[in-house]
Amino acid sequence: MTDPAPKARGAHVADLWPLVHAERAALAGDLVDLVDEQWTTPSLCAGLTVREVLAHLTAGASLNGVRWLTGVIRYRFDFDRQVAMRLAEQLGTTAAETHDRFRRVITSTTKPPLPVIAMLGETIVHAEDIRRPLGIRHDYPIETLTRVADYYRSSDLVVAAKRRIAGLRLVATDGPFTTGSGPLVSGTTLALVMATTGRSVFYDELDGDGVEILRDRRDMT
Repeated sequence: MTDPAPKARGAHVADLWPLVHAERAALAGDLVDLVDEQWTTPSLCAGLTVREVLAHLTAGASLNGVRWLTGVIRYRFDFDRQVAMRLAEQLGTTAAETHDRFRRVITSTTKPPLPVIAMLGETIVHAEDIRRPLGIRHDYPIETLTRVADYYRSSDLVVAAKRRIAGLRLVATDGPFTTGSGPLVSGTTLALVMATTGRSVFYDELDGDGVEILRDRRDMT
């Protein structure tokens, strides 16, 4: 009998890419009318402007496993240097070029050696890194946010999410997501996702005895 598991896993991955593409397209659309000074707005990523975060997203959608490994070796496993180098590659000379490069990778399925769900998480988190400082609001499908929250609760890949929420009980107020035990942290699924990844501006949108514990862990890496 043929093992059905590989087919099921493949279907699961295939199901995630349209979500990534939809969120990239939505972000690209939100940024069409930005003026020059908006592109230089500091993002929620420390030290990066909204334009630079967009270039980082483009880099992630343009970097396959071979190129990723080449960069790792070139920079002697200094991952921060590789990220900065790949960002610079995709920044372009103008904000319009940065935006155009991102639009060209909207439907890309190229990725570093990360699971597709991690790419979805990166897309949503960095989209908020851009949108929130600009005052742009986006209605994410609750099913998409829940899948990302489920991923982060059990993973420290890319960002120390699992360790950051250890010993806390997280409960979404707008969807089915819940995890853990201990002091309560409640709020929208988006706020929980962003707080889980260390975005401190979202802590003010959360309630419960565990919020201050989570706040104290914001710089965890």
